Amino acid sequence: MDPKLLAPYSPKDTENRIYNSWIDSGFFNPDKCIKDGICTKGSPHFSIVLPPPNVTGTLHVGHAATLAIEDIMVRFNRMSGKRTLWIPGTDHAAIATQSKVEENLYKKEKKTRRDFSREDFLKIIEQFAEESRETITNQIKKMGSSVDWSREAYTLDEKRTVAVRTAFKKMYDDGLIYRGMRTVNWDPKLQTTVSDDEIERVEEKTPLYHMKYGPFNIVTARPETKFADKYIVMHPDDERYKKYAHKETIEVLWINGKVNATVIKDSSVDMSFGTGAMTITPWHDALDFDIAERHNLDKEQIIDFDGKLLPIAGEFAGLHIKKARPLIVEKLTKLGLITSVDENYTHSVAVNSRGGGIIEPQIKKQWFVDVNKEFAMPHSEIKGVAMGSQVTLKLLMRKSVELGHIKILPERFEKEYFHWIDNLRDWCISRQIWFGHRIPVWYKTGKLAEGGQNEEIYCDIVAPEGGGWEQDPDTLDTWFSSGLWTFSTLGWPEKTDDLKNYHPMSVLETGYDILFFWIARMILMSTYLLGDIPFKTVYLHGLVRDARGRKMSKSLGNIVDPLTMIEKYGTDSTRLSFIIGTGPGSDSKLSEDKIRGYKHFANKIWNAARFVISNTQNFDYENLPEFTTEDAADFEELKKLVVEITLDLENFRFYLAGEKLYHYFWHTFADVIIEKCKPRLVPDFGDKASKKSAERLLLEILSTSLKLLHPFMPFITEELWSLMPLPKKRMLIVEAWPDPSQKSLL
Repeated sequence: MDPKLLAPYSPKDTENRIYNSWIDSGFFNPDKCIKDGICTKGSPHFSIVLPPPNVTGTLHVGHAATLAIEDIMVRFNRMSGKRTLWIPGTDHAAIATQSKVEENLYKKEKKTRRDFSREDFLKIIEQFAEESRETITNQIKKMGSSVDWSREAYTLDEKRTVAVRTAFKKMYDDGLIYRGMRTVNWDPKLQTTVSDDEIERVEEKTPLYHMKYGPFNIVTARPETKFADKYIVMHPDDERYKKYAHKETIEVLWINGKVNATVIKDSSVDMSFGTGAMTITPWHDALDFDIAERHNLDKEQIIDFDGKLLPIAGEFAGLHIKKARPLIVEKLTKLGLITSVDENYTHSVAVNSRGGGIIEPQIKKQWFVDVNKEFAMPHSEIKGVAMGSQVTLKLLMRKSVELGHIKILPERFEKEYFHWIDNLRDWCISRQIWFGHRIPVWYKTGKLAEGGQNEEIYCDIVAPEGGGWEQDPDTLDTWFSSGLWTFSTLGWPEKTDDLKNYHPMSVLETGYDILFFWIARMILMSTYLLGDIPFKTVYLHGLVRDARGRKMSKSLGNIVDPLTMIEKYGTDSTRLSFIIGTGPGSDSKLSEDKIRGYKHFANKIWNAARFVISNTQNFDYENLPEFTTEDAADFEELKKLVVEITLDLENFRFYLAGEKLYHYFWHTFADVIIEKCKPRLVPDFGDKASKKSAERLLLEILSTSLKLLHPFMPFITEELWSLMPLPKKRMLIVEAWPDPSQKSLL
């Protein structure tokens, strides 16, 4: 018997060696599998792309869960004989990365980006990002991820830069990207717009002020925004305000004197909230902006981009809104405009998760993707969407799921997806930061004959020739480059073999929290640019929480570091803890005790395998013995298990497959079958046929169990497979998945 089997299983002594052997084999690359006959060029493909971790630090439990789930899919499909491709990569995560670097710089040197030239500051960020990428790459390997490293991508590398600029130019030329004045999420702290995804809603208690606005009563939690309120809006069906006509004007006393207020009837008003009447602040509220757009109303800025009040605020001009609020309330009270105050009103405040700044909606000239503009579908592989038909980006996003081309698991998230799509606004894609894909637009200012000035605009993949051109200083929203991820990683805009062979992707697996921000934008980009869906199935996993169901955070001290757990208990145990007990779309509970429990399971597998291998050294694989009646029944049970596990994995029921394998191996194989076979394995056992039957049964179950367990626990199964004296044996990573129709599974 191999000396390795004599010692207890040690993940530390095994995992790095095994992973390096996988890399050396080249089997992570489907081209190698085709070359060696593992699969053929005509085999069905299975392709998946890794949701790229941000280059802002290290992997957390969410990333670890993603890697575990996706590696199960990949290993199962590879063993099933498919051309299997898993593309790894990282995301430059523009705002998150720049914010992190700026924070570090200020802590160490008391400097901001303004103390550097743009070029020098970008060098600092790029060095940080490269170091982080190396760290993340090593951590992905630690998780046992069988990704094709030869196709590794980075959202800010040269190939992805060409893809981003190509996509921008096409959308710009087709009129789907425009520059305009619209409401954006503005972070006064970071001095940039931010995407909806970078916003966290934080509940806070604040006074709710009931105020007199002429004959109307209104409520607000933000009196500092009310200086320019000159429109009173109500629902056209509200009987309480039937006597007021649309566009009627009324003189009212307001903060800085009398105002001619205009009545606006709009069906978006919630008649059940407050008094059903409200004033609007179009410059600082997205919904108010929409009302103003519908009725062609004025919009006036009250708060500047630093969070300070403008001259319209009179004596409060120049004050930061936090300092100004109590003073404004004091004045309103003296004027008799505040009638009552609810002191314990709870509402949500928008906060930038990438720096903590409170979001202030602003109207700003930015670049947007128009999701409602109609255009003729230039090409289409989407059934139900004809080439040349008039569509919008919003329609393409909806139809891809509505027509069943993309399936979302769990299905309950489809309703949320449709709701989000139906309420989708034009997508602001420009950011006022230095790190990221700089917008491929250049400007040149010239003089007109009449003495005025005009602005030439040039958009292309490369800079214009000649002097006098200045590139737009803004960068693109990270989600713009991430939206191209399923096909930019396959070589687009070039027509590569990879793009032909592996797109659409088979599955997109990620957390349900970015269903809208990332998944919807990938559908948008792929359907528009390729005329095809980006993936066939979306598998959503939940958040990983602590043992009490709480979100993990530094403040609670409940973070479970996957790398620490791997060091203590091994990768296989850590991976299994993410899977068992967790269905798709459901949050999971993770604790060190749970991981430790699966380390005991790994030990059980090792000890059972050691017993079987040590007692079957002289087994004749060329002349398989017949089973006894009882052993034949156990073998049939094994075949039924293979059918169940295969169906579970094909239908994304990973948690069920993991539970079944755990219970079968421990409680059926180790506790029952091995124990009842032991007496028949002694050298002097009289019934030779029964002994050979027992040996075959144990080998059939062990070898099949190692194959079935391999996607879940790749390291220990690969190690044990290498120690089994099986004939014509390949590495387990490319062994054929068990076929229950065969007379033997060996």
